Amino acid sequence: MALNEKLNEDMKAAMKAKDKFKLSVLRMIRSEIKNEEINKKGQLDDEEIIEVLSRELKKRREALEEYKKAGREDVVQDLDKEINILLSYMPEQLDEEEIERLAKEAVEETGAETKKDMGKVMGVLMPRLKGKADGKLVNKIVQKYLE
Repeated sequence: MALNEKLNEDMKAAMKAKDKFKLSVLRMIRSEIKNEEINKKGQLDDEEIIEVLSRELKKRREALEEYKKAGREDVVQDLDKEINILLSYMPEQLDEEEIERLAKEAVEETGAETKKDMGKVMGVLMPRLKGKADGKLVNKIVQKYLE
C-alpha cells in the first residue's frame, strides 16, 4: 500500500475511533503533503512524502529540546506522541553501528581527512540515509571520523 493511501486509511480509522490527537497529527501531515503537492504541481511519491515527514519530524525534535529546557512537561509529552506517530510512517531507522559503517565508507570514498571535508562526506552519505537516520546523529558520527 502506498504511503499516501496508508495515511488516508489511518486518518479514517482515527476518526472512527474518535482519537482526536492522532487525527489532528494525521491532518497536519496531510496538510503538509498537500502544500508540497501544490508547490510541485503534482502528486508526491512515497520518497517525497518521506522527505515531508522527515522535515516535520525534525521540527518536532527541535521543539522538544526547547520545551524540555523550558520545563514544559505538558508540551513535551504531546510532542513525544507526535514524534512517535510520525516515526510509524518512516522507513525503519538504522542503528548507530550501521550509520557508523556507512559513514566510514563515505569518508574513505571521498578521501576526507579534516572537518573541512565534512560537506563532501555528508553530500555522499545523506542521500543513502534519506529518511532512515536522524541528520544530527549522522553529523556527530561523521565528525568523529574527521577529527
